Order: sequence, then C-alpha cells, then structure tokens
Amino acid sequence: MTRPEAAVIIPHYNDVARLMRCLDGLVPQLDDRIELIVVDNGSSADLSPLRAAYPDLRIVTEPKRGAAEARNRGVAETTAERLFFIDSDCVADRDWIATAFAVAGRGDLVGGHVAVFDETPPPRSGAEAFETVFAFDFRRYIEEKGFSGTGNLLTRRDVYAATGPFIAGLSEDLDWCRRATAKGYTLVYADELRVGHPSRQDWAALARKWRRLTEEGFGVNGAGPRDRLRWAGKALLMPLSILAHVPKVLRHPGLRDGGERIRAVGTLARLRLARMVWMLRQALFGKL
Repeated sequence: MTRPEAAVIIPHYNDVARLMRCLDGLVPQLDDRIELIVVDNGSSADLSPLRAAYPDLRIVTEPKRGAAEARNRGVAETTAERLFFIDSDCVADRDWIATAFAVAGRGDLVGGHVAVFDETPPPRSGAEAFETVFAFDFRRYIEEKGFSGTGNLLTRRDVYAATGPFIAGLSEDLDWCRRATAKGYTLVYADELRVGHPSRQDWAALARKWRRLTEEGFGVNGAGPRDRLRWAGKALLMPLSILAHVPKVLRHPGLRDGGERIRAVGTLARLRLARMVWMLRQALFGKL
C-alpha cells in the first residue's frame, strides 16, 4: 500500500447517528490519496451499526478523554503528510476533499466556512436562533482572533510536529493555532472549504457548550493574580455585550421572523449573564 497524501481525522464520542451522517458525505469522496481514520474516545454507544455500514472503516480507540487526545491519536495513526480535521457531527460539502487539496497550499493552517443548520422543524428555539446568528464564524475567528476551529481545519505533519500536540482541558483549537502562528506558520481562511454543523436545540445543550468553552478559556487565560483580574474585567463587560450585539440579531438575514429574533435576543441575554457569573466564579475560586 502506498503512503497516503492526506488523512481525514474524525474524533468521535457517543454520537453514532451523526458520525454515520458525516461518513455518508465523506466516504464517496475518498480516493487512493486519502486515508480516513475515526478515533473513538471510548464510547459506551454501540458501534456495530457503524461497522456494518462501513466494514472497511478504520476505527481506533483512544482511552484518554477529550477531542484533543483523539486528534493527537489520529495523527499518530497515520504517516500522511497532510492532515484534514473534521468533527463527527459536521456534514462536509460534496467536494470537501477535492477542495481541501486545492486550498491546502494557501497557508500552513487553513480553516474553512462552517454553516449552521437545524435538525428540528421550525419554529426555531431560542438556542437555535442564537446559534444561527453567532455560531461558528470561522472567518472572524481566523482574521480577527488568530485561530480556526478544528471542525474544518487543514494542516501538515511538519507543522503539527513543530507546534506540538493538542492539549486537552484548554480551548485546544485556539491554543494550538496560536502556538503554531507564534512559530511563524501562516493561518488563512478559505471560504470554499465548507462544512455544515447542527445548531444546539435547547438551552441545556447551549449552556453545556458555553460552560465548556468558559472553562477552557480560563485555562488559556492563565491563573495568576493579574490573569484573574483581567478575567473578572471581561466578565463584568458581559452585560454591555448584550446591548452591543442586539443590532446584529435584529438585522440577521437568517432569522425568519420577529419571534425568532425575540427568542435569540432573550437567549443572548441569558447566556451572557450566565457567563458573567461563571467567569467571576473562576476569577475568585479558580473554577466554575
């Protein structure tokens, strides 16, 4: 068997139905240049439907918890020079792999577009409406904040080797991209590299996401006295950010009607106030 040019690495944990949907879109795109690796993070879910549908699928198990550990294991399991990362709940465009090869040379790290879609019929819940407006703005992440999410990220083995592994417990995509760019590697946005991601359906799912992101953000922020003071200052700005972002909700073309806009604004306010409380707890006590 010849060495593959690229490996598609998919971390997975207890989400077989969405992983199947992801594979349904990716597998028809595979050719001899590509190796596809699913890294299961010790799921308790039954994987037999997956194995039955894709008997040739390579599945490896990583017992260390966290998507960062799964991605690191995926890199260790391949010799491919190019590394294409996508998440198990994402749906790749029909030409995602061809596009990945076409745009991979534009930078040392290349992030693409992530479109939000609903898995439930209308009307949208507050969480779904909020995510329609605010979730996965990869262009802004890349161009303004200096990182790309790993749900749609291309890089090379030499970049990964020089940067080091993803670190669990942090905002691993933000941390890893910033470590890479600090070494001089380039990060660019490719709008034509596209995947879809489902919106969170309710407040509980949205809150879990943002609690995790808040915990990981605190890890990147640092835990020294000045770091905690800066974190507390960011927390106290959260109420002002509600007012700053209301116009974005009201103007967003993806929301269907006034009801969705009202629910999105309500969720925006609830989430920013919750994050203020979480962040102040972290600043004071070091944890949520």
